[in-house]
Amino acid sequence: MKSIIVGGGKIGYNLLKTLKERNYDIVLIERDKYICQTIAENIDADIIYGDGTDIDVLKDAGIDEAEVVAAVTGTDEENLVICEIAKSNFDITKTIARVNNPKNMAMFKALGVDKTVCSTAVIANLIESEFDKDNFKIVQTFERGSMILVDIRIEKNNVWCDSFIKDLELPDECVITSILRDEKVIYPRGNTRILGLDNILVLTNNSGLLELKKLFRNGGNRK
Repeated sequence: MKSIIVGGGKIGYNLLKTLKERNYDIVLIERDKYICQTIAENIDADIIYGDGTDIDVLKDAGIDEAEVVAAVTGTDEENLVICEIAKSNFDITKTIARVNNPKNMAMFKALGVDKTVCSTAVIANLIESEFDKDNFKIVQTFERGSMILVDIRIEKNNVWCDSFIKDLELPDECVITSILRDEKVIYPRGNTRILGLDNILVLTNNSGLLELKKLFRNGGNRK
């Protein structure tokens, strides 16, 4: 599975480094030749010198095989254009845009950009989430990425299945906000039992997210 990062500034550089360390197939596009050279000297990765709004450059980066495009340049307008091209010309279903001016977030969403975020760590988690199995998904981020809403699908062999909310050993900074069951929303209390095929919505932060991922690695099944 491949994802493309457009923009080699501080966020793009750190995002590339983070995802390479997690062994993901990542290509970075940057329009500044010097920046390309600097990144290539520090990170063993595919770096393409070119304009991320150029369709031919995107093709050279392998966008036809990509599942996620993250536009993280320093210009909101450019990030929007990149996401629009990815969706309209290449049918990319998951686009992530860095938003430098929070006032533009509503406009980005209205024009179809899937996720708008500011933090490198949050963008990395969103990209990684797209490659995770369907039982664990990041739904939305809030407060510029300081809060994260996670949707966890509970299978019948899951460690949480048939447990009461009060008995769960939740990681710190994690709050179960609701349970989706048979198209109904349940606002849980301590004596609410979690059942197989429930979708659990958890509000957390970055450290809590990492703990949840460890807990639900390989589907979170009982050993």
